Amino acid sequence: MGVRKDLKRARKRTDLAIRGTLELVRDAAGTVREVRTARLAPSPATGSTADLPFTNAVEAPDAVVLRRKAQGTWRPVTAAAFAREVTDTAKGLIAAGLEPGGRVAVMSRTRYEWTVLDFAIWAAGGQTVPVYATASAEQVEWIVRDSGARFVIVETAENADTVATGTARHPEPPRVWELDKVAVPELAALGRDIPDEEVTKRRTALTPDTVATVCYTSGTTGKPKGCVLTHANLYAEAANTVELLHPIFKEVTGQIASTLLFLPLAHILGRTLQIACLMARIELGHCPSIKPDELRPALKEFRPTFLVGVPYLFEKIHDTGRATAEKIGRGASFDRADRIGVRFAQAYLNKFLGVGKGPGPGLYAAWALYDLLVYRRIRKEIGGRAHYAISGGSPLDRNLNLFFYAAGIIVYEGYGLTETTAAATIVPPLRPRPGTVGLPVPGTAVRIADDGEVLIKGGIVFGAYWNNPAATDAVLTDDWFATGDLGALDEDGYLTITGRKKDILVTSGGKNVSPAVLEDRLRSRPPVGQCVVVGDNRPYVAALITLDPESVAHWLAVRKWPADTPLSEVVRDPLMRADVQKAVDYANEAVSRPESIRRFTLVEGEFTEDNGLLTPSLKVKRHAVSAAYVAEIEALYGEA
Repeated sequence: MGVRKDLKRARKRTDLAIRGTLELVRDAAGTVREVRTARLAPSPATGSTADLPFTNAVEAPDAVVLRRKAQGTWRPVTAAAFAREVTDTAKGLIAAGLEPGGRVAVMSRTRYEWTVLDFAIWAAGGQTVPVYATASAEQVEWIVRDSGARFVIVETAENADTVATGTARHPEPPRVWELDKVAVPELAALGRDIPDEEVTKRRTALTPDTVATVCYTSGTTGKPKGCVLTHANLYAEAANTVELLHPIFKEVTGQIASTLLFLPLAHILGRTLQIACLMARIELGHCPSIKPDELRPALKEFRPTFLVGVPYLFEKIHDTGRATAEKIGRGASFDRADRIGVRFAQAYLNKFLGVGKGPGPGLYAAWALYDLLVYRRIRKEIGGRAHYAISGGSPLDRNLNLFFYAAGIIVYEGYGLTETTAAATIVPPLRPRPGTVGLPVPGTAVRIADDGEVLIKGGIVFGAYWNNPAATDAVLTDDWFATGDLGALDEDGYLTITGRKKDILVTSGGKNVSPAVLEDRLRSRPPVGQCVVVGDNRPYVAALITLDPESVAHWLAVRKWPADTPLSEVVRDPLMRADVQKAVDYANEAVSRPESIRRFTLVEGEFTEDNGLLTPSLKVKRHAVSAAYVAEIEALYGEA
């Protein structure tokens, strides 16, 4: 197992294993209530993230910093070439009338041009306003109007139509360029007569405290709020995570680091990842989709050495492995490999962390067998070279994390929000602890309030919501940001997220229930797609569950049912309900009897952005789902 050898080798490097000073603060009862970590990267006094391409071009002009797919081939982009393209694009924006401090909205899926535009907007002295490519005309109207963006760069003609519809009644509709109509070369041509010195002048006028971007939240409970993030915020996030992770990954793997970015660049995690990669000169490629059928081929072509994803990705890789095994009649073998993997990983981690003996000979033999039959196929699914992955966005099921560990891929969980410039905590290298979201990012403090709310302080915390001082005052007190999430710190300062304050259900019997724990575990097991746990002021907890389309297609094929069998028949079938009941039973293992799901209903269709039940970042709009399925919820309790 490559990861085990890597860990043994790196464990000897104590200077890498323990990076940064950790301070724990306990209350009178001895419970850890606050944890602080020292910065690994000093706060800059001058400059901005706009300088990164130009610093790279001076220090290592021939270094490959990105790879761009063109005509079916991944082609290298050197530091010098990237800086030149950024400069030419910035000149075009200046020629178009972008003033220092002006805002440019970018509405596109993840692609190479997005990264060029981000740095070009900054180099021209502007501020980037990311917009999800799937945003509606109403959402675009609000973001453009609220941010005051005078320019919008979109990916497709459809995106351009959405912007035109959304901003038709604006006194001055924004100027729009379309990437599919070669917007970047068009901007370069527009800026031919602008001297390079004008870009240098604007870029060097930026400071760490200059606003870099206004990122709008996903808006699960109302209009999205614009988070104002400075260049200092972006630097604190990217520089400290690079210093924490990159030296260890280089030492352990001996590889030239590379990653394929498929997270939406409208999401702050994708944005900070691209900054961190350029900062560390990690080769970066782009993929516009997280859909398994589109992402898997890209992973196999690009062959990244590490991944940054969301639990959905790891769930799909696992589910695909099981579906493949079941198609060839080895479903039971995969399930055994799953159980063996979890046991093996836990035993090995116990030994690695000095709290157990490790796997016995029988468990080692079983692991070796399933490494040949199952685990190596999982590694192949993500290109065959990756030993590490980072997961964020929502909690990853602990057993799923252990399964990937057994397959030779260590998944480090992190936790953060737009307001914290992405990750506020991350599991530190060489000190894994599945089930937690780790320790504070260096330079950050995490505190648990009296009511269990997670509070965060540090250079990564935003300064204000755009045009919304009331909302800002509601969440920022003495530089502590109130996240709205509930959590706990263990004896070593590792954070576990237990739910959202606003989502807590209180049954009619007075039992407080956090639905997140149940929902996360439910979604980790096929054939479940999305789900919402209900039970507020009800006698027991229940759930609305959708079926994953890929799982349904596989389920039908295995049973030799027609592929076009109506979903209305599938959701009523006792065999399907029995399979879903297994997922419900798995979820219930994590909670007490009063918190467990007593009944569920399978609803037809999916929760999607198009029907208004999912945010662009794939978060369920709980209130919207409850309103859309009133009858189904009532039926869950009608016969109680």
